Amino acid sequence: MKNINSIKTRILFAIICVVAIASAAYAQGGMASQTPSSTKGAVIKGKAPVNKKLLPVKLPKAQEATLKNGLHVVLLESNHSLPIFSMEMVVMSGGLSDPADMHGLASTTASLLREGTAKHKSRELAEALDTIGATLNANSGVASPTTNIQMAGLSDNLDQILDLFAEVIRTPTYPTEEVERFKSRILAQQPLLRSQPGFLAQERFNQAIYGTHPAALIVAPPDSLKKITAADLTRFHDQNYVPNNATLFITGDVKLKELMPRLERVFGDWKPGSVTAPILPPIPAQAETKIHLINRPASVQTVFQIGSLGIERTDPDYVAMAVMNRILGTGPSSRLFLNIREAKGYTYSVGSGFSAGKYRGTFSASSPVRTEVTEGTIREFMNEFKRIRDEKVSPIELENAKHAIIGSFALTLENPNGLLGNIITQKLYNLPANYWATYPQKVAAITADDVQRVAQKYIDINHMQIVAVGDAAKTREALAKFGSVTEYDADGKPMRTASVGGQ
Repeated sequence: MKNINSIKTRILFAIICVVAIASAAYAQGGMASQTPSSTKGAVIKGKAPVNKKLLPVKLPKAQEATLKNGLHVVLLESNHSLPIFSMEMVVMSGGLSDPADMHGLASTTASLLREGTAKHKSRELAEALDTIGATLNANSGVASPTTNIQMAGLSDNLDQILDLFAEVIRTPTYPTEEVERFKSRILAQQPLLRSQPGFLAQERFNQAIYGTHPAALIVAPPDSLKKITAADLTRFHDQNYVPNNATLFITGDVKLKELMPRLERVFGDWKPGSVTAPILPPIPAQAETKIHLINRPASVQTVFQIGSLGIERTDPDYVAMAVMNRILGTGPSSRLFLNIREAKGYTYSVGSGFSAGKYRGTFSASSPVRTEVTEGTIREFMNEFKRIRDEKVSPIELENAKHAIIGSFALTLENPNGLLGNIITQKLYNLPANYWATYPQKVAAITADDVQRVAQKYIDINHMQIVAVGDAAKTREALAKFGSVTEYDADGKPMRTASVGGQ
């Protein structure tokens, strides 16, 4: 039996590697953080290397059921040729449910789920997972509406995996020594975080956009984290981790009729509870364009984060935004890449992206550049922002962007985690049942007029927040040509404000 389990574990590992490679390939199509290969010297023919026929999408039909205690179950039965499955419990309480004086409570509660349960100590649980080749992760962001607990493994081990999954979700013990160890580790990482210019840029950008709204946070403040005790974690868990506040999503080699009795066994006596939904403050009115300069003396680079308030995930403009962003700043054929990297040679990595969730996200562009080209870079960012707002994109750019988005979407259909992510998004935001089945058609229907409309609406030149992290002594004067400059130190404390020098 040991040899059989060992063989199955190796099979699972090989499958996970294949999935990881596919996921990596999908990610390469994506965001500003990628550093795609140079296209300098290449002749761009203006033809997308994909079939012009619209991608036919055949998704497994979601099967749904609800336990008597209110736990909703959504199953995407698929790929019975591979003996694997993935599942994700989505608890509808995350960082947005944190008390105002204890940001980081939800994320800490999630992070410490597996550090001790009613039946197992942390090490014992890790060994039990390793024995059956299962993976277990839990997370919640400080500005997230949900907590997500993911587990995956071989379908032959479904019973053992469900036992451990239910145990971790329902009976974490939050040992004081584990809580204090976790807090010490996170607090010790703070100086390292604050030494990273990308972190400083993102932090200041979020604060500039969101003010006192919870979305301004990207990590828990040290003072809040220090307050958290094991009793606080237990209280948050007991109040929010209840079946009527959660949905279990599963995909893979599992049948609903075989799954439900098993779920009844491990979750059937889980007691429902009354959960208070968080009341969020409104997103603040957006300030006029400002320059936020974070001083890093002797830095050889200026790291930019430039953008404005964006959209919610349910906004009808979501697909048009995806196409616009692809043309502007995603991949080696994007305008920002071809201009700032290829033509000007200011940087190795440049791009743009947008976020969209339960509240309005952001549109932003970013790049690390040499200090001496700080002024030239910001000028080219503004030139490209204005160009996509003022001029319609070319038919070639439009078609290539749409083909690329549809192609990237196709890769998610081959990835169990991609399928799971799609159905979670559809349910979380109450999107139509056929949303993903018709997604390629939605993308294909976007016009040049749509691209220009969303660019004009969401690339808000008059309320653009420009964050620059670099040597203030060498960049202050250049940045002042584009707006009022407020300087900060690495801890985010204001240092001085300089008036506009005029463009």
